[in-house]
Amino acid sequence: MKAEFKAKLIQHLAQRRNSEEGFTLIELLVVIIIIGILAAIALPSFLNQAAKARQSEGSTYVGSLNRAQQAYYVEQGKFAADLKTLNAGIKEKTDNFEYKTVGTDTEATSTADKLQASLKSFKGVVKLEDQQAKAILCITAKENEAASSATKLASDSTKDCN
Repeated sequence: MKAEFKAKLIQHLAQRRNSEEGFTLIELLVVIIIIGILAAIALPSFLNQAAKARQSEGSTYVGSLNRAQQAYYVEQGKFAADLKTLNAGIKEKTDNFEYKTVGTDTEATSTADKLQASLKSFKGVVKLEDQQAKAILCITAKENEAASSATKLASDSTKDCN
């Protein structure tokens, strides 16, 4: 009888150990729900960062065009008439923006027109004042707002884009 009792005890302990392996269905559901909540919180922030990255392309390129126009003026005594003449190494069109620059003897205007509704347009103006080329960059969600603001800035030499 003792041997039989020992065998049953060993069998019971082995069975108990096997039944404790793994997770229950409720535990798995709780983990899945927690992961879902964390994903729902993090996803909008992640998507917002991607939009900011696309947006920064426009401001960076227009700023580069402004600086390239200033350098061109120092070398040539006038501003470049277009992107090809400026030779700044910036494509006329990317996935997010279409770039243009127009220059005269005393002023250059560079624009980044948005190609996606979620983005904002940019306009930069470089103007010659007192033998110095001053530059400004404006940003807007509306198409024509940046153009009028930047032109006003160039003529008034103010720093207010609105």
